[in-house]
Amino acid sequence: MSMFCYQCQETVMNKGCTVKGVCGKNEEVAKLQDLLVYSLKGISDLVVNGKINPEEIPDVNHEVLRSLFITITNSNFDADAIQKQITKMISLREGLKDKAETADFNDAAVFNVVTKEAMLEKASSVGVLATENEDVRSLREMIIYGVKGIAAYVEHALNLGKEDNSIYEFIYEALAATLDDNLGADELVALTLKTGEYGVKAMALLDGANTSKYGNPEITYVNIGVRKNPAILISGHDLTDLEQLLEQTKGTGVDVYTHGEMLPAHYYPAFKKYDNFAGNYGGSWWKQVGEFETFHGPILFTTNCIVPPKSEEVEKRIFTTGSSGFPGCTHIVSDANGKKDFSEIIEMAKKLPAPEEIETGNIVGGFAHNQVFALADKVVDAVKSGAIKKFFVMAGCDGRMNSRDYYTEFANKLPKDTVILTAGCAKYRYNKLDLGDIGGIPRVLDAGQCNDSYSLVLIALKLKEVFGLDDINKLPIAYNIAWYEQKAVIVLLALLYLGVKNIHLGPTLPGFLSPNVAKVLVEKFGIAGVGSVDDDIAMFMA
Repeated sequence: MSMFCYQCQETVMNKGCTVKGVCGKNEEVAKLQDLLVYSLKGISDLVVNGKINPEEIPDVNHEVLRSLFITITNSNFDADAIQKQITKMISLREGLKDKAETADFNDAAVFNVVTKEAMLEKASSVGVLATENEDVRSLREMIIYGVKGIAAYVEHALNLGKEDNSIYEFIYEALAATLDDNLGADELVALTLKTGEYGVKAMALLDGANTSKYGNPEITYVNIGVRKNPAILISGHDLTDLEQLLEQTKGTGVDVYTHGEMLPAHYYPAFKKYDNFAGNYGGSWWKQVGEFETFHGPILFTTNCIVPPKSEEVEKRIFTTGSSGFPGCTHIVSDANGKKDFSEIIEMAKKLPAPEEIETGNIVGGFAHNQVFALADKVVDAVKSGAIKKFFVMAGCDGRMNSRDYYTEFANKLPKDTVILTAGCAKYRYNKLDLGDIGGIPRVLDAGQCNDSYSLVLIALKLKEVFGLDDINKLPIAYNIAWYEQKAVIVLLALLYLGVKNIHLGPTLPGFLSPNVAKVLVEKFGIAGVGSVDDDIAMFMA
């Protein structure tokens, strides 16, 4: 096989992509991403065994985050950019050796390659399949994917000036452990749960960073129609990029629309002051292939969720920044102060037609923990009176497979006395349905982006406290979560760490779970897949 990757839900036959990724990455990109991750393992081994304090190496910490984010599904397809990042990490690793208290570190800390050809050759021996034992491989990969999710959230917090050195310490510990052949399944299962623990810390860090800068999300009706002005579409997850874009487009006559996971930006009070913050265009990430055609203006990707464009015309309108990248697209970098110049995008927008309208109306969101706590009395009364029988956590990711129609049908068929708690792009399967409300409480409560699954945890813990329960699993809450990429993996591990059991995960269980590891998750945590909509609803409501 020319490559091997099974980190996302859409991997071929739920076993692995071996020729080209379903996401669109080619063999070269896949192998370079493998080598980039391997370089991070070597750095981590050097930091841990060399007893280097992460507080003393902030530049390395930040580049490790960026490197991990680059390897998340649909984030970066630019082989040259990944090659440069590998070279940078090798250089940083060499600089770390003088700080190490001991020279007793793994061989992975000393590999050196310069040319792309040498990198590809080296990558062939250090990828996923380099771990021969299937169960150890499965656990190592689950930890690595969880760490990738942590890195994404921590990088967003860092862009807002917030960081936690204990999280860096754990990232190094976890990545170094994936090189340790002395660790067996029991130790790796424990490390998997610890990954969930630090996933909670990462999401809490980002939640605090977002709300301290932009305010607590509030109930907001977001326009899904269009205006007649030229416009820029911003996709991905990074709110600091959005803020800078809105500042630079003020008074220019150019509107800004969100796409995909940027939708929840409308819920933050700080962004409501911008008159040109027009609304949300389109739906989930995978629909961009058609929606970018009709938008007409430039598109800015701040993070992952890129789908390789089908036409040159669209490709010329795509800009990337941060950890995202695509060959042929202009990449915008920040200066030493974190500022980015979006003038080229703005000037392009002025010369292009306004977006074509593809739908009209509004969608409501903004139900993060602070807003739901404000409604706590109303929610508790509805539960006590029987008006609300059950909550369904349907957070996570959307995807292209027809099997994901399951979630739309599931939401439509849920009894009218149930409420959906959601976060992430999975919501696009049902957030435009007319599901009504219960006593003024919408039946779909959208907390925000995938990282805002933290809000759903806080809501559950608050309900546990209000009802005086000793176990979060005694709440009238069911978990039917969709997953696609690695940020969903860390959300799952975070829930497991918090003791949540009987989570149903779909549309398929991860291909990276070996039969034995899957058996442990089933027996210890009650993890299960999804079946038919009618059978699943009957089971959940029983």
